[in-house]
This record gives sequence, C-alpha cells and structure tokens, in this order.
Amino acid sequence: MNTKYIDLIDQTYFFPQEEFTLEDEHLKFHDIPLRDVVEKFGSPLKFTYLPKISENIGRARNWFANAIEKNAYKGKYHYCYCTKSSHFQHILHEALKNDIHIETSSAFDINIVEQLKKDGKLKDSAYVICNGFKREQYVDNIARLINNGHRNCIPIIDNYEEIGLLSDVIDDTFKIGIRIASEEEPKFEFYTSRLGIGYKNIVPFFENEIKDNDKVELKMLHFFINTGIRDNAYYWNELVKCLKVYTRLKKICPSLDSLNIGGGFPIKNSLAFEYDYQYMINEILNQINITCEEADVPVPHIFTEFGSFTVGESGGAIYEILYQKQQNDREKWNMIDSSFITTLPDTWAINKRFIMLPINRWNDEYERVLLGGLTCDSDDYYNSEQNMNAIYLPKYKRDKPLYIGFFNTGAYQETIGGYGGLQHCLIPQPKHILIDKDADGNLTYEVFSPQQKAEDLLDILGYKTDKSSVGTSDTTIEHAITSNV
Repeated sequence: MNTKYIDLIDQTYFFPQEEFTLEDEHLKFHDIPLRDVVEKFGSPLKFTYLPKISENIGRARNWFANAIEKNAYKGKYHYCYCTKSSHFQHILHEALKNDIHIETSSAFDINIVEQLKKDGKLKDSAYVICNGFKREQYVDNIARLINNGHRNCIPIIDNYEEIGLLSDVIDDTFKIGIRIASEEEPKFEFYTSRLGIGYKNIVPFFENEIKDNDKVELKMLHFFINTGIRDNAYYWNELVKCLKVYTRLKKICPSLDSLNIGGGFPIKNSLAFEYDYQYMINEILNQINITCEEADVPVPHIFTEFGSFTVGESGGAIYEILYQKQQNDREKWNMIDSSFITTLPDTWAINKRFIMLPINRWNDEYERVLLGGLTCDSDDYYNSEQNMNAIYLPKYKRDKPLYIGFFNTGAYQETIGGYGGLQHCLIPQPKHILIDKDADGNLTYEVFSPQQKAEDLLDILGYKTDKSSVGTSDTTIEHAITSNV
C-alpha cells in the first residue's frame, strides 16, 4: 500500500517539476537546498530568490516577440514592472537589470523612481507610467519628475480634474494616457470599476478637454480588469470594447499610439497549475490586428504592467510544525511557529492559496491536517490546497521535526502585512533571506532583515524601553552573510 507522502504526490501530480525537485527526501526549490537553508538560518523565515525575477521578465519578452513575429504585428512591446507588488530595493534593482520600465501607484513611488535614477538604475529614457487617483502630493511629485527632464513620464488620467491639476504645475507640454473604467465581472458587487473613465465618456472627454489643449498630448489608452488576463468570454468582450474605443480615438487623435493592457498574468498557485501564456498573447495581438485593420488604423505599441508575474514566483516562506492538537476525532491541527495573518495575509484576507509542500520527511507516512497560526484569532489558519479540499503532510512526530514551505508568495505579502511594523498579537516578523547567484553560478545568501525583537515592537507602541531589559542584544540588521550551501 502506498502510504508515503512521496507516493501521494506521485499519484496526484506530475512530479518533479521545473522548480521543485527532491534530493533524497528533502525538497529543493530552483535547486536551492531548503533543508540546508533552514539549518543555517532557522525558522520561521522568508526568502526571495532574485534570479527568478529576471527569468520571468525574459519569459514574457520571448512570448511577445514570438507573437509579434507570428502575427506580423507592426507595433513594439514594452515591459513595465508594477511597483505596488513589491517596492523593495533588491526587487527593483533585479528587475531593472533587464532594461524595463516602471508603473507607479502613488506619490511616494515617484520618490523611489528619483532614487533609482540617482543611483543609475533607471534610465532617463525609461517610461514611468503613473496610475492611481492623484492627490496633491502625487500630482506635485509627477510634475517635479517631468519638470526635471523625465519626458517619458506618462500620467494616466483617472478622473476629469487631473489634467487641470497637472497642467497647473508642469512647466512644459507633457504626455498623458487615459484609463478605461472597465465593467466588472458579473459576480462583483458593483458594475463598473471606480478607476478611470467610462467607455462612453472617453471620446467626448478627449474632444472637450484634450483636443484643443496645446499643453497635453494623448499618448496611451490604458485597459485593465480585476480578474486579470483570462481565456474567458468576459475578458475577450472587455478587450473588444477597449479596442473599439482605441480605434475611434485614433481616428481623431494622431498622437495616440500605445495601448496598455495592464497586468494580470496569473502565477503558479498549485502543482496542477496550467495556463497557456503564449496562446493568450498570440490571441490578444491577433484581436488587435483584426480590429485595427477593420477600422483602417495603425496598430498600437503594447505596454504591460506585470507585478505579481514579475515578482510573485521569487518568494517563499518556511515554517516549522511546533505541535499537533487533536481537537476532535477528525480534526488534527498542526501549529506553525508563526502566523498566517501576519506573514501571508492574503490567505486570510482573500482566501488565496499558495503552493504548500513539506521541506523534509517525504518518505514518511502522511495524514490529513489543518494548519494553525500562533495568534489567538480564529481566522489564523490554512485548511486546503488550491486543487484539493484538504492538506496532507507527513505525520507529526515530536522527535522528528517537520518543516513546510509556502511558495510563490513574493507579491504583496510584505506590504499588506505591514513590513517592519506592528504584527497581530505581537507575533514577530520572521527573518528575511535574499538568495542570489554569483558570477560562477553558485548560490549566495544574505540576511536582509532579522526577526523582529521585543524592543522593535515596544518602540513602535511608544514604550520607552531599556533594551538590555527585554532579553535581546544586538538588533542591527545582519548584512553580507554570503556562503555557498
């Protein structure tokens, strides 16, 4: 009888997979020996595997290059990184190695852009696409960037007043885009996105506010829907409506030459994940070709703003199973040494599922369990996998430590979880490790931030602590811990 955990995986999925392999009974992720990482740095911990960021940027560019060739597409393709997915310096530095562009969401994003330019990481020719509702500080920061010579900064107009606000503080002419307020999927509680301007209002808005405005040049139409780029009737219907607006505008606005199809490429959330990226890109360009040919207008240059796709698959979290609680005859609770609410908030907030696998003991018998976090909150749990109605793990044994990993967690979790700040029930934020490769292809490890200490949280709360009295010593961030494992 096949009762080992490895047997369960073998009969359920195609395994091993590109990023997941086994060495003896220990899991490797992109050839990273996770057991060794745990032995070196302990748990709980988070990690970021930086080379995966560049790899995904390259994958997307190749898919678009193939689609452009296949469809004889006359426009160019521009890859933008959506910074709200992760603003960290190490993320931006890795992404910008690939000569990409930036999409921003709020005022402080512009300060990051200016620092990247100062550090020589972002070129003066790079596009900076400024999305979001623009309050005074955001408007002022955009104006400063443009006034200081960054001519490829393109604010995307989100409401009717923004052109006037920007015109008042930008010295010279400037380029803009318009965001379409797409209609939401029927399951939503509202019909139309709060972001952007409605389909029917865009052409009149151009004629009334932009056409005779010598200071403004309309360059881009921006299209984005919450569900992302999916092969379903809803997505294709919204895309066709967008393209009809584009062709109508193009006929009366020669400067319009770009279509931003936003973000929304999904990332792998299960070992059973399937998505044909190449097909979707081929079909998008095909639909644009058809619509523009029928309307007798040139096809637009294509911009994308991939956030989760860029950074999501670079991240992971590792926990130890501390204890098992048998709460009734059917439910076994495996308690992790951290909290889902604080370290993977999307599992709690939007019931998001990540790939979850044990790090060790793949040759042991398995059992069905629930996973619980350390906070005294009934919602701090994880109870099923994306394609299963349960979680199965090697059987808990007090004398045989069990470590589990959550993978592809690199987008949004740190910022939503309040990185560096207070955590629910004062559960400390775990250590964060950066994993990279040196010039010889060997793995390197650096501690980006240590686990939070008691005085870190007490200082935020306003307590004046004697740091020697709270049981900790040096709180300095450990840097440059580099070794080959």
